[in-house]
Amino acid sequence: MTRYLISFTEDSVTFAAEDLRQVVTDAAEVTAAAKDAGVWLFGGGPKGYDTMVVEPDGTLIASYALITANLAGFTIIDVDSPADAYEWAHRIAVACRCAQEVRELLDDPTQRHGVDQAVQD
Repeated sequence: MTRYLISFTEDSVTFAAEDLRQVVTDAAEVTAAAKDAGVWLFGGGPKGYDTMVVEPDGTLIASYALITANLAGFTIIDVDSPADAYEWAHRIAVACRCAQEVRELLDDPTQRHGVDQAVQD
């Protein structure tokens, strides 16, 4: 199985405010279906956009100064194929009424080999 990040940005959300209640209901139904199918790992969205970027030297920078598109929501799934990931992204896109970006996530090397092997890889 392979993990995928399915996400959308704030600027891709174009539905009318009065549709929000139905969008939330539809998104909850897709989430329940993904959980029932055993592919759901995690999902959500940021609470507001008052965030900071922490540089390697510890400097804090307000993220709005750096980011051109704010993350609005995401889902992480674990499926057998890219086609499966695209199908779930399609279901989420319909529910959320906006396009979804799909990215395969790197394996967690500590889960495959243990920490010592991960350092050697």
